[in-house]
Amino acid sequence: MPIFVKMLSPHKVLKTYWGFDDFRSSQLDVIHSILEGKDTLVLLPTGGGKSICYQVPAMMMDGICIVISPLIALMNDQVEDLKAKNIKAVAITSGLTFSEQDVALDNCIYGNYKFLYLSPERLENEMVKSRLEKMTINLVAVDESHCISQWGYQFRPSYLRIATIRQTTNAPIVALTATATKTVVEDVQEKLAFRAKHVIKSSFYRDELSYVVLNQEDKDQKIIQVINKVKGSSIIYCKTRKETKRVHLLLKEHGISSQFYHGGLDYVERLSKQKQWVLNHIRVMVATNAFGMGIDKPDVRLVIHNHLPNNLESYYQEAGRAARDKKLGYAILICNTYDTDHLISDIKKNYPNIEDVRHVYQQLANHLGLATGSGQFSEFAFDLATFCEKYNLDYLKTFNILKLLEREELIKLNEAVNLPSRVYIKLSHADLYKFQIANKSYDDLLKMMLRSYGTLFESYTKIQESIIAKRTQLSTEEIKVRLEKLNDLEVINYIPQNSHSKLIFLKERLDVKQLNLSKESVEKRRSIEIKKGNSIINYVKNQHQCRSSLLIGYFGEKNHSNCGKCDICLQRKKLNISNIEFEKISNGIQKLLSDNALTIDDIVMKLVDYREDKIIKVLQFLSDNSQIAFNTEKKLYWLS
Repeated sequence: MPIFVKMLSPHKVLKTYWGFDDFRSSQLDVIHSILEGKDTLVLLPTGGGKSICYQVPAMMMDGICIVISPLIALMNDQVEDLKAKNIKAVAITSGLTFSEQDVALDNCIYGNYKFLYLSPERLENEMVKSRLEKMTINLVAVDESHCISQWGYQFRPSYLRIATIRQTTNAPIVALTATATKTVVEDVQEKLAFRAKHVIKSSFYRDELSYVVLNQEDKDQKIIQVINKVKGSSIIYCKTRKETKRVHLLLKEHGISSQFYHGGLDYVERLSKQKQWVLNHIRVMVATNAFGMGIDKPDVRLVIHNHLPNNLESYYQEAGRAARDKKLGYAILICNTYDTDHLISDIKKNYPNIEDVRHVYQQLANHLGLATGSGQFSEFAFDLATFCEKYNLDYLKTFNILKLLEREELIKLNEAVNLPSRVYIKLSHADLYKFQIANKSYDDLLKMMLRSYGTLFESYTKIQESIIAKRTQLSTEEIKVRLEKLNDLEVINYIPQNSHSKLIFLKERLDVKQLNLSKESVEKRRSIEIKKGNSIINYVKNQHQCRSSLLIGYFGEKNHSNCGKCDICLQRKKLNISNIEFEKISNGIQKLLSDNALTIDDIVMKLVDYREDKIIKVLQFLSDNSQIAFNTEKKLYWLS
């Protein structure tokens, strides 16, 4: 299918809808590649403006862009952002009813919509597949495309089936990610059936970012010191929800304005806290990794990790939310021996025994009353604590099993879902007018809603009953009653706000014997995750290589000069030795000590190409950073 480009230039589209005069590095190259119909893999660092790369060319072409993303929060944020620019966009997510999905998909065919956001598993839904065949698709954008590779982090099995969309459209595919190693880059292009390999990337190097690792037993004291030293908007990442609230209260005790954020908070509370932080009404957001994706706040000066992330990809992405305005920012990881000693065992807990998984899956089906072969996309109110108590299950172990079932895309846990109320007018304009004439008691309410919300005839529209109540001088409860009555009369479809945690069966319920979880595949995934865990342990234990250089080396970039800003580089500067000479002396010492323990005099005598005072400085540096130590014979040996 040929691509019909509208008579607009990329710069014109960028200025009209985004208000920018020019593109960032590599963005225009990606846009031209897409307009030429090429399948393209895009590697841009966090904050590099990946969404612009597909949104601008999609606006230049006839038809609709299908965006495949694994994160509901990110999809919803991007849809709201596009709507604010008067661009028609919609996301099909598990929070929508069948009727909402039906209306949204019809709008994508007939309503001149430009973007349809889908999770990868939605591509397997029969209703979605049949509607996609009727759409004029101009581009398929695969966000977070590292999820397609088993060698990447956050692997999603359904990503492996995205390439089947080739059977529906000849439109080019653009795959985007901020974190991909060389192996992942090759794997993504193969799994998406690229017609020709084509990669456009920017360097992963962040010149404006200073990476620091602090080995600290008393983390609380260090957090307060760092927050007081580095002024400006900040994020503190914590491992658990409980920890986010504890650290928030710690900051509050020290007079530092903050809020805490995690996936268990309801929608309104999360939105409110996020807005306070974005507008700088509070300085620090203390959060789990549920926070930050898709938030383009340029003036974040500091990102602190109060725990050890499971892999370098997650760390790089989260740390990269600092200094997007290209001014100096800090990414500080605070950890201790407990973190490094327990990370691998914690990763192993994420991959429980297969027989235990089968048992919990069976009890889940019993609990929800699901017969074999039924239940695909069925949603249930679900409380994990009640479920565990009913079947005498260990809470933490069961949680890990449910997360494994979620990673295998058999179920989806939506905790504390709190979607706003939505309304859609079912009648035509003419029939609604007749209804208003015949039912005067509803006339004022309907008129006010039509004035307040401009898309009620077109799609399900978010409303707030409290605002409607103020404008009509009725109580909120009375508004809800009247909306329910209009729903019963089939004038509108009214979906009240829902704040219950939900569990969704993404696939039909299987007999446990058919549960396709082989020990081999689980072991393979676990070994990949352990390898990634060891990579971040090596990163924090590293005491001689520039942190920026080490990070970008992990993603396949070699021979980059040292940053001069990280904790390693700053310590080296105090030695008054060039980076090149330091590396040579350090490598020489490591080689010597890898075979035998030696005295200082022995080392000086063997490293004949370097001055004694410089060798002594490097030895002192290595000793201070726990790379070397004396044995009982007062000889030095290499520790790591």
